[in-house]
Amino acid sequence: MSHFQLALLLGMTVALGPLALDAYLPAFPAIAREFAIPHADVGLTLSAYVATLGMAQLVGGPLSDRYGRRNILFIGLAVFALASLMIALADNLSGMIAWRVVQGVGGAFCAVSVPAIVRDQVGGQEAARLFGLIGLIMFIAPAAAPSLGALMLALGDWHWIYVFLAAYAFFLAVVLQLALFPRLKPRPRTTTPVKTLVTNYVLVLKHHTTMRFVGIQVMCFSSMMLFITHSSFIYQEWFGLSNSTFSILFAANIGVMAVLNLINRPLLRTISSVVLLRVQVIIQFVMLVGLVSVVLLDGPLWAVAGFIIAAVGCQGGIVPNNMANALEFFPTWGVRPRPCWGRPSSLWPVRSVPCHRPLVARLCCLLP
Repeated sequence: MSHFQLALLLGMTVALGPLALDAYLPAFPAIAREFAIPHADVGLTLSAYVATLGMAQLVGGPLSDRYGRRNILFIGLAVFALASLMIALADNLSGMIAWRVVQGVGGAFCAVSVPAIVRDQVGGQEAARLFGLIGLIMFIAPAAAPSLGALMLALGDWHWIYVFLAAYAFFLAVVLQLALFPRLKPRPRTTTPVKTLVTNYVLVLKHHTTMRFVGIQVMCFSSMMLFITHSSFIYQEWFGLSNSTFSILFAANIGVMAVLNLINRPLLRTISSVVLLRVQVIIQFVMLVGLVSVVLLDGPLWAVAGFIIAAVGCQGGIVPNNMANALEFFPTWGVRPRPCWGRPSSLWPVRSVPCHRPLVARLCCLLP
């Protein structure tokens, strides 16, 4: 299987995360009206999904190592599809939050399988390039997700967004069964005891270099998490923009990410991923300082949106480089045995974006 074919299939899988996260953002006002709740309360459904998405990866990673990538991925797709249908039938906020939690579990099982599959097939700089290609392909999902949500709102209501998510999960299961798993290199499974799994987590937490990369993820993704959570309020409520304009501005973030991702891949042939990571983090920091300055000065929409787009767009280069560097310390058992052979699959899922923000945040909270 070529790298492009593998990246395409895994990118489609990773797209499940941003679709579940971003497609319903334009529907926040509609959900608030239907449930007769404040706009801010709708954000609890997002927080419930993302928090569960991160926490469940701590379980999904070892399960993927032990019972196989295919089994855990398909279980995740089934849980995700069922939860999506139940969310579509929800008639109150509590029910929606409960099923978003279940949906997060399914999404987590899918998310942890993708970087694990990559690590089973390739490593080093090659892994960084493959992660970058996966990110480039799946950028279509978060860019199109708000527009898709706006289209569903125009044709019907917000419930149809989750019907679509369920259908996409089913479609993905069929495609992966026919096109991906029959063509992957075999990987031996493990029967590591639970005690050893806990010990491996502790070893990862004590690995100072890896935890520095975790810290980078926390700091860089905190800005994106804040933006995603409050983007609907900022653009639709505060600035009074329409669903279509909001979708365009949201897609602009993804466009910048895609451009930086494209630039990053050829640069990896001559420049270390560590050097590229350092430069991209500095650029994001400068953009965030500019954003804070504009907000404090009550700046116009174009200035606020410009700095947001630039800061969020930096993830296009930060994510693949940071992930590849961290995974290099813990290759899978089938490649090179090391004390923490199974942990990359649970510690470093690919974004889409939002997939591993809560996980790395929790890891940092565990640090002394």
